[in-house]
Amino acid sequence: MNRKTGRGNRWGLALVGLVLAVLGGLALARGLLGPSTPIVDAGVRGFFARNSPPVWWAVAAVSVLVALLALRWLVAQGRRDARTRLRLEAGPDGVTEIAAGGMAHAVAADVAASPAVLNADADLVGPRGQPEVRLRVAADEAAPMSELSEHLSRVTLPNLRDALDRDHVPAVARVSLEPSPATQRVVR
Repeated sequence: MNRKTGRGNRWGLALVGLVLAVLGGLALARGLLGPSTPIVDAGVRGFFARNSPPVWWAVAAVSVLVALLALRWLVAQGRRDARTRLRLEAGPDGVTEIAAGGMAHAVAADVAASPAVLNADADLVGPRGQPEVRLRVAADEAAPMSELSEHLSRVTLPNLRDALDRDHVPAVARVSLEPSPATQRVVR
């Protein structure tokens, strides 16, 4: 999930939560402080009886709209921005492209070479001419973070920029700290 999708999720969930909290508060206030009459009184029943077909068509249209918005949201959750191929150069002599998966695997292996890293994974995303790298790193919680930061800034990212022949490649690294694996002893 990319940042734009995450931001949309947060705003949508906040809006739905706010509406539900207000409606719940109003229902609670009416139940505690209001009269003990039914919520749907004769006026509401009369309105639906007088405007029967158009009201139900409007309810159906709103329901379809909500269903389409929900379907769009589900599709956006599954979308990945990962690239399959990267174009490095295009000219009169031809086009130079590389497999993004192979480059991402090389970047992940480069990150995993650091002693502070337990596991690493990478994706190359973004438009064809301006790739970005997204790293997921599981680092040893006992290792100093400066070691990982230095390895990324002095080894991994310069190697990636050289491989892509770019002066600037945006990168986002999500680092999770995990306990170092226990050393295994063999008893004979």
